[in-house]
Amino acid sequence: MKKTFREKMIFKFSGIAKKHRRLHYPCLIVLSAVLGIYHIGLHFRTNTKRYAGVAFVIIFFMSSCSFSFAVFAERTSFVKAQEAYGAVVGDSDVSLAVEEDKIPTDQILLEDEDLDVEYDIEEDAEGVDTYTIDDILESKQQLQGVEEETPQDGEYVFDKTDWRLVLINKQHPIPEGYSFNFGTIKANMKCDERIIDDLLLMMQAAKAEGINLEICSPYRDLNRQEFLFNKKIKNYMGQGMSYMEAYKVASQTVTVPGASEHQIGLALDIFCDTYKYLDEGFGETEAGIWLAAHCHEYGFTLRYPAEKEYITSIEYEPWHFRYVGREAAAVMQEEDICLEEFWDKYL
Repeated sequence: MKKTFREKMIFKFSGIAKKHRRLHYPCLIVLSAVLGIYHIGLHFRTNTKRYAGVAFVIIFFMSSCSFSFAVFAERTSFVKAQEAYGAVVGDSDVSLAVEEDKIPTDQILLEDEDLDVEYDIEEDAEGVDTYTIDDILESKQQLQGVEEETPQDGEYVFDKTDWRLVLINKQHPIPEGYSFNFGTIKANMKCDERIIDDLLLMMQAAKAEGINLEICSPYRDLNRQEFLFNKKIKNYMGQGMSYMEAYKVASQTVTVPGASEHQIGLALDIFCDTYKYLDEGFGETEAGIWLAAHCHEYGFTLRYPAEKEYITSIEYEPWHFRYVGREAAAVMQEEDICLEEFWDKYL
């Protein structure tokens, strides 16, 4: 009967130990190591398909997860690191070197989701235009003929193909080929033309109650979103973070390029003439409180509410509003749910 490898090794080292008693313990140690390596190799040999499957799942997760993709891209040759959402070094137009002007260390998480407008709009607007309802109506002169919609009788049936309800987040990037018609708010400020009437009605209603809303950051293209995302990373790196640390923190406070609602013209940032800051403090102002209570009446929803960060993956942003239509907005307001929860329940 043919001996196995294990039996051969035991026989061989036992013979050496018998002839040389002083080598008894060294032979035992070497034999244990040899058999250990043999059994480990045998285990992997007999479970090759299982481990190949596990490796495939890990590669798929690393290449598709928004938080781990940049790590995967940077440390492997699966894709070029330059392709990781445009947050690049080397050949990119955007340098990720540490900036000389650093943000104070007590402001580790920047409050403005988009970086279009820094903390003081008037002092650091980066060329971003902002308009009040008077500014917009001065150039349009069209709202007089627009009437507010009246709620329809009966239960409304929601449809996932409804353009107003398209879900855009880190797990659901903008669908390939998505398109819409641009409408001009004023000058170069544009958005989906289908939301302008309701936007103006909401701003007029606020003004009637003595609240002067101002809007900024409606539509942005992919290049602009990449620039803003890279700038966020640079700001964090300027505080001493590594690139990967900066990427992880940035992805929690700004939507990655290709997954921003601003790119589909349905989202915009709103503040007021008495509080020109995009931070959590806006939610405590008269304008922020009014918007949170009444925006649904005009088809808008506070997209990233407080205590929903674990669902939206974005911090509380009382200035960021998204158009979803009056029917869906009313349901979201009544049930205190965000768009992701609405999709899970109704679509």
